[in-house]
Amino acid sequence: MPNANEPILLTEGRHVLHLFFSIEQGQWDLLDPRSKIEAKTAMASLVQEIRAEPDTQLLTFSVVTPKADLGFLLVTPDLHVADAFAKRLTLSLGPDILSPEFAYLSVTERGEYSTTETEYAATLEREEALTSGSRAFEKKIEAFRVKRDKDEKERLEPHLPDWPVICFYPMSKRRADGKNWYELDFATRKKLMGAQARIGETYEGKVQQLITGSSAMDDMEWGVTLFAHSTTPIKDFVYEMRFDEVGAKYDDFGAFFIGLQLPLDALFHRLGL
Repeated sequence: MPNANEPILLTEGRHVLHLFFSIEQGQWDLLDPRSKIEAKTAMASLVQEIRAEPDTQLLTFSVVTPKADLGFLLVTPDLHVADAFAKRLTLSLGPDILSPEFAYLSVTERGEYSTTETEYAATLEREEALTSGSRAFEKKIEAFRVKRDKDEKERLEPHLPDWPVICFYPMSKRRADGKNWYELDFATRKKLMGAQARIGETYEGKVQQLITGSSAMDDMEWGVTLFAHSTTPIKDFVYEMRFDEVGAKYDDFGAFFIGLQLPLDALFHRLGL
């Protein structure tokens, strides 16, 4: 039998688990005041325990629409840890209080279409007339390596921001006749994704993205989490992406969830607990 205490770790990166719950208000109202205080204290203690786990992050947020009442975003390297904490969060206010509405499992991953060092070197020679091996050429190559390594680390081991608005949605690429993303060759896909990436760059400082892979892990192929200081840049960002060639021809979107990051005391108050 497998050892339940043996970590199940990714080769690199983190597991990412989005959890959305509704409050069974009728069940909550049956609790006496002391039991309610104990329940909230238990959830608060669990949240602190999760956040103290090495290489683990947990966000708490209120879901704005009636799709759910509250949500958690858990990022951790060990699948056992993700599973155990998810089950404990479900029961953290007591039995039958939190009702699961939606959950999504994915993992952080490297960028498949990132510019390679060879491609960047060719660009320097072609567009900037720099000679390979020259001091100016090597200086730019070294700067490229530093940025590439930094970007890869941020993708694999993201630091989740405390920006107030959080948006999550799953998505996939289409396989329809005549619009099958997976029938395109790699060079074509890379060119198309490069155009999308340039749109994303225009929102730097306004929208922070966490794009995670979920093939064979959940119903769609990627999870997209967006952070911002208001809903406007998120709306503008997604709207603009849908008119990009990739978005218009090949992207399928799942349900959208909008949340507001709140500390637990404010979240309890918002939820009427």
